Amino acid sequence: MTNRVVLIDIAGQQFPIRSSLDEKYVTALASYVEQKMATAAMTAPTSDTVGLAILVALNIADELFRTRDQQSVARGELNDRALRLEHLVDDVLAQVAAAKAVPRLDHPRSAG
Repeated sequence: MTNRVVLIDIAGQQFPIRSSLDEKYVTALASYVEQKMATAAMTAPTSDTVGLAILVALNIADELFRTRDQQSVARGELNDRALRLEHLVDDVLAQVAAAKAVPRLDHPRSAG
């Protein structure tokens, strides 16, 4: 992929971003950060843009870490379910094998 420059606007400042990512994706990322900046500015008003950006970066990092933790828990739960299913299938297969191994008595033949 070729790198291209995408011009984004965050907190009233324009930034040229060189990226091989899709322009719409980069714009969506910038929009997300801009939204977070606006929310942070309303809840913690400060004229320090750098401080605000650090607060936003920490909030986004928190979102990332929480999402990773949730995915890890979900993967663990899925793994547990898969293991339980595997044991269930193993038990059923063992029962089927045992049933086949039991000799069957045929009906007695009528004497003739």
